Amino acid sequence: MGRLLRSVFLILLLLASLVPVWNHSGQTYAAGEGKLVYIIPVKDNVERGLEAFLERATTKANEADADHIIFEIATPGGRVDAAGAIGEMFQDLDIPNTAFITSRALSAGSYIALNADQIYMKPSSTMGASGVINSDGTAADKKAQSAWIAAMTAAAESNGRNPLYAEAMADPSVDLPELNAPKGKFLTLDPSSAVEVGYAEGVVSHRTELLHELSLSDAEIVETKPTLAENVARFLTDPVVVPILLSVASLGLIVELYSPGFGIPGIMGLLSLILFFYGHIIAGLAGYEAIILLVLGIILVVAEFFLPGGIAGIAGIAAIVASLMLSGADTGHMAMSIGIAMIVSIVASVILFKTIGLEKGFFRHIILQDATSTDKGYVSTVNRLELIGLEGETLTPLRPSGTAVFDNERLDVVTEGVYTAAKTPVKVIKIEGSRIVVREIHKENNEEE
Repeated sequence: MGRLLRSVFLILLLLASLVPVWNHSGQTYAAGEGKLVYIIPVKDNVERGLEAFLERATTKANEADADHIIFEIATPGGRVDAAGAIGEMFQDLDIPNTAFITSRALSAGSYIALNADQIYMKPSSTMGASGVINSDGTAADKKAQSAWIAAMTAAAESNGRNPLYAEAMADPSVDLPELNAPKGKFLTLDPSSAVEVGYAEGVVSHRTELLHELSLSDAEIVETKPTLAENVARFLTDPVVVPILLSVASLGLIVELYSPGFGIPGIMGLLSLILFFYGHIIAGLAGYEAIILLVLGIILVVAEFFLPGGIAGIAGIAAIVASLMLSGADTGHMAMSIGIAMIVSIVASVILFKTIGLEKGFFRHIILQDATSTDKGYVSTVNRLELIGLEGETLTPLRPSGTAVFDNERLDVVTEGVYTAAKTPVKVIKIEGSRIVVREIHKENNEEE
């Protein structure tokens, strides 16, 4: 247990020492005159980690009294809830802003772009294909699809754009053959089509040309980038990474049960669990209540080794699962991730039992199976058969092992599996080698009656 606590402390200390480095501001500056422009990237998958970064970056721009914000968008899409929060963030901005689509703004990315004041696109970029799907790749139910279509059209209308094309991006039943989006196909706009339908103000080849179009060529440029901590948080909160982390955590702790002491498997399991919560805390998903539940759960699980009944262990596992559920951005996805981790744990336990077990597993080839048993003439301890039937009293609680006294002699004894309190009369009923098995006297009498 001491090695376990020391390992956890060292891991936490390492993570804490990295936080000042990981939280470096991630800003670069370009000298200029007059107005102040913030460049903020919106890249890779849309998830809650991206939302946390954009919240910090736009807050910095507000505090600096920026004159304009340019969001450089290059994303295949992502989570609907994160996109909704980002879109609301864009709508609340008092600073004039522009979405600059540098490669693609698909699915949730197109929704984010539609919430910007104006849109510019690179010649090879695309925008659209915004159907909403579940995490398993199947189409979402009609209720979710209807809500998403309404959100897309509302985003378009908020900036004076024709909502028909936003609807066609999210609803394949809209027929727009003139834009290469016949019925049954999601609308995707290239730059020329986007300009034609009023979804883009222009097409520019690079940032310098965009600044010229916005009359900001001489502005001071502040380019904001995610910190290392934010990049790590985005990776750790990715819907694909979360079940992997939880599976590694459960697998590492299970393997540790098959290993003497506390070593690499246990450290891997704990590190995976710590990384899960670290990423979700940085992304703003896990609060103090989740951490308190996690710590309480671990304490209860450890207490199970010293308390009878199993209640503490069950409560501890429930508290840990609750802390994981509270930390997730989506309850359904978190439940699925926990389910995957549980399946991995069960499969791993079966595999370990079969491959590492002493009877049939791999280690049967390298572990000496011969034993100095009594039937072969070896006597490892004296069998005190004369103790059978002797009555005495427990000195300590038996859980199920402990100490009892018989005729002023202290002996290590064990029950048949039940808990026995201290100062309880007991009787020796069996001798198994060095094991002295006892039973409460009143229980024995009840059985005899």
